[in-house]
Amino acid sequence: MNVRIILRRELASYFVTPIAYVVLVVFLFFMNLLGFWLGGLYEREQADLQPYFSFFPWLYCFLIPALSMRLWAEERRSGSIELLLTQPVTLWQAVLGKFLAAWLVVGIALLLTFPVWLTINFLGSPDNGTIFAAYVGSFVMAAGFLGIGSFTSSVTSNQLIAFLGSAVICFLLVVVGFPGTTDWFRDHLPQWFADGVSSLSFYTHYMSITKGVLDLRDMLYFALITTFFLLASTVVLDSRKSK
Repeated sequence: MNVRIILRRELASYFVTPIAYVVLVVFLFFMNLLGFWLGGLYEREQADLQPYFSFFPWLYCFLIPALSMRLWAEERRSGSIELLLTQPVTLWQAVLGKFLAAWLVVGIALLLTFPVWLTINFLGSPDNGTIFAAYVGSFVMAAGFLGIGSFTSSVTSNQLIAFLGSAVICFLLVVVGFPGTTDWFRDHLPQWFADGVSSLSFYTHYMSITKGVLDLRDMLYFALITTFFLLASTVVLDSRKSK
């Protein structure tokens, strides 16, 4: 019940201010620009959304830190965190409620791309199971990014620092699994090390899901990443509360 109250409060705050609208507009603009222009979605003459989904990790690296940077940094800057924690709600419930609100905003952004899916079905006969799996992968990957954003926002009261810290961590977790990076690792480092680094990448697990396979290992990876950083956020906030 307390989580639901926090969720509704935070979700309303996103749409009272221009934040959610800006994020949604920017997301849709760049996804269509990247998917249709750089990805050549129509020019490929193939009924799939693979070029469209391949850009999601890169856009998330900057879009989700912009969405999550205010989760706790703004609360700490304004001093409203003390007021929040005097309410009959545990710190973990507050962290989870704020996270779920931001995750719902990302979910809304994904739903707004649905016309592209309809267009592909109108023009051809795509494998809708694969497309659905890619949407699921995008959504659970967003949770991982938001977990990181929650953590970086909890360690500082400066939203810009929270944004930059989150963007750097997210970018590194994507780029270490990118083919060019993994090839370099395999050429200069032991095979086991290169494979280990690649297995830690958002990109590796996400692209595996976009092939239409909802592998438990990939889903568990994103669940563990999200949970770890949310718990880390709770620990940081609790330590600062006790000071």
